[in-house]
Amino acid sequence: MSTPATRSRENTRARLLEAAAQVFAEAGLDGASVEAVCERAGFTRGAFYSNFESKDELFLMLTASVADARVRAVRQRVEEMTAEGALAEGCDPIELVQQVMELGGDDRLGVMLMSEIRIRALRDARFGEAYLAQEREMVASIAQIVDDIAAAVPLRLRLPAAVAARMLMIVWEGMTVRGAMAGQDDAQLRQSGSEELGHLVQLLVDP
Repeated sequence: MSTPATRSRENTRARLLEAAAQVFAEAGLDGASVEAVCERAGFTRGAFYSNFESKDELFLMLTASVADARVRAVRQRVEEMTAEGALAEGCDPIELVQQVMELGGDDRLGVMLMSEIRIRALRDARFGEAYLAQEREMVASIAQIVDDIAAAVPLRLRLPAAVAARMLMIVWEGMTVRGAMAGQDDAQLRQSGSEELGHLVQLLVDP
């Protein structure tokens, strides 16, 4: 059982992460400061450094947080559809993927944040290694969801689930970034991303 002190620390970290996501998405990692994050969260620099060693550590934790939120949203939707009987033999895999993704957790702020994370990973080799390690974990989680869906429907994939998962992730991220550039709102981002995933699914699944 967690103690009041533990819960207080977790709350502090959560508020700092939320504030950092907003500040970093607005100003970028290099343009943001610890002071700005603390001010947005309502804490002092001491509170920041008692929870994180640096902005880079915070940035990596944000990466994991965003990835986890995305996977949880997709998995929750898949579980709901399973309970509703939507995952059954004869269902349209394209419509299935679109229904899952259109109700996902991605938004414009998340797209901006992940873009900043990738820029940082490109500029810093050590940060890039840590980012890629986290990405591999995310791909593995998506691959498990793909396997679960394929088994439930059932579907036969033309490629291994891990390869399909990576392709789905790359297409989704590419479309949401371009949608954000075009000024799409959160719902439009998810819709355009899911439409493109539908086209990809046609190539990944045996008819």
